[in-house]
Amino acid sequence: MDELLARAHRLGADPRNTNYAGGNASAKGTAVDPVTGDDVGLLWVKGSGGDLGTLTTEGLAVLRLDRLRALTGVYAGVEAEDDMVAAFDYCLHGKGGAAPSIDTAMHALVDAAHVDHLHPDSGIALACAADGEKLTAECFGEQVVWVPWRRPGFQLGLDIARVKEANPRAIGVILGGHGITAWGDTSAECERNSLHIIRTAEAFLAARGKAEPFGHLVSEYTPLAPETRRERAAALAPTIRALASQDRPQVGHFDDSAEILEFLSRAEHPRLAALGTSCPDHFLRTKIRPLVLDLPPTAPLDEVRSRLRELHTAYREEYAAYYARHAGPGSPAMRGADPAIVLIPGVGMFSFGRDKQTARVAGAFYRNAVNVMRAAEAVSSYAPIEEREKFGIEYWDLEEAKLRRIPGPRPLATRIALVTGAGSGIGRAIAHRLAAEGACVVVADVKGAEAVAEELGGADRAVAVTVDVTSEEQIAAAFRRAVLAFGGVDLVVNCAGLSVSRPLLETTARDWDLQHAVMARGSFLVSREAARVMTEQGLGGDIVYIASKNAVFAGPDNIAYSAAKADQAHQVRLLAAELGKHGIRVNGVNPDGVVRGSGIFAGGWGARRAATYGIPEDELGAFYARRTLLGREVLPEHVAAAVFALTGGDLTRTTGTHIPVDAGVAAAFLR
Repeated sequence: MDELLARAHRLGADPRNTNYAGGNASAKGTAVDPVTGDDVGLLWVKGSGGDLGTLTTEGLAVLRLDRLRALTGVYAGVEAEDDMVAAFDYCLHGKGGAAPSIDTAMHALVDAAHVDHLHPDSGIALACAADGEKLTAECFGEQVVWVPWRRPGFQLGLDIARVKEANPRAIGVILGGHGITAWGDTSAECERNSLHIIRTAEAFLAARGKAEPFGHLVSEYTPLAPETRRERAAALAPTIRALASQDRPQVGHFDDSAEILEFLSRAEHPRLAALGTSCPDHFLRTKIRPLVLDLPPTAPLDEVRSRLRELHTAYREEYAAYYARHAGPGSPAMRGADPAIVLIPGVGMFSFGRDKQTARVAGAFYRNAVNVMRAAEAVSSYAPIEEREKFGIEYWDLEEAKLRRIPGPRPLATRIALVTGAGSGIGRAIAHRLAAEGACVVVADVKGAEAVAEELGGADRAVAVTVDVTSEEQIAAAFRRAVLAFGGVDLVVNCAGLSVSRPLLETTARDWDLQHAVMARGSFLVSREAARVMTEQGLGGDIVYIASKNAVFAGPDNIAYSAAKADQAHQVRLLAAELGKHGIRVNGVNPDGVVRGSGIFAGGWGARRAATYGIPEDELGAFYARRTLLGREVLPEHVAAAVFALTGGDLTRTTGTHIPVDAGVAAAFLR
């Protein structure tokens, strides 16, 4: 088992060998049966839904080899092969482990101690070439045998087992329309054979391939300069995400890699894109074909948006017709007709999924498909499996069962949040809570944002932007970063703030201007940019202001801060009234003094407030608590909880209000 995991990690670490979560590997051996004390033959194989590069023991299915092979005696033929998957459960050895995948039969029935099944671009290129069988023979001779397309399952396992038995010199097979399988008597031999097939195919395709397999360069589709195309992508992202989210909200990913841009700049890209992807792992994530814009990247934005909407309507109609052509009485319901991949010549590719990782992986799979098309067209012509077969995979009961095993979404799943002042204190706590509830988070602050984004789990969960909220340019750049990272913005929290606490006669105009610039003006600028994105998306949204009990409570020596907070509090009401017609809710949270964990208090304001009240600074939190009705101190996580309460789905009819989080300050009761 250790050898199997090490081999899987090495193979899965190199994208030339297999795509993310694609393929599987196995080992056969013996262990002691704890019931009888006798040796029993076992199969350890990557389970359903795992990834080779990160495979753990928990990701392996462990099954009794004798019982698996005994299934050949009850196998009733291709029409009943899906029933065999349920039978795998009666072959399991011990408790725990992953659910056996559809490929389990292949690993069990092939007479070799170690088996790899992989989806390398080079192998799929041969598998999807119009004359793939002939090319396979030319490339490998008797070492590798062609197996015609067959849907993964028990029969395919039987087919490969017979091929190995009939071809003793073979080290593996090319599976038409699918990928490769290799075997060996030892783990090292199996890995060598897998890599030999992959690298030999790569060399063969490179040596035999013609120039410009995608056709001639189309000048009007020449990629824009990097900065220009990313600005263009950011301008289009909210529109594209809205189109991809008609059936259900989606998170997006943008890719302007050289492979994608080169493909879209060539004459043959419309024909090839229309043929769709082929390998089952590809089109399960990308749908059978993408939506492709047919305008140059320099076309006016309004014209592009209008054309995208027209193409989206046509795409949905075509997808519904595809479903109707092939669905039978027992087919699962149509899962949605929106595209998972949107291609914009000269700009790049947008991919979508239920979370950032799924969206990113969908894009990576389409990039794999482009590589496959390039290589297949270079030596032959690209010929993916026919549409009916694709439908049979996409709406397979076994794939439906795999989807049912995915845990249910968290409350903020698919929501993209931007939190200002998130580098420390209350903002950091809000970012953590939103991420914990499933949101993708853009951590925005003048400092500390990178560290918080790492705390939240890295690029699939959070990105950092350095932004001064007094700068319109930096705010616009932060939103561009957000929409390129995740596709759009749904939830904005205005938390950036500071305080200079002085009596009226000691408060300078600079004190006043600074606090109003950050809190009153800054939150206005952030909310204005948020409204632009949200209205373009058409998916509604939330804007939350972290105001203060000082917005309604008159305390001493704090005029600039409290006046700025009162400004924020009224912005909530004004924007709620204006943005409600777009489904955008605007609410506020009014905390009392949050001493522990607060960047403002740690920056000197705590000392000044303590001096105002004539107490030691380290007693300030307790002082604030004593003056409340509940006698409790307010912490950053309490404010974060209020933000979640407003945005987590239970208060969908609430807008224009403020939630006090002050443990009960009677003088700050809302009236």
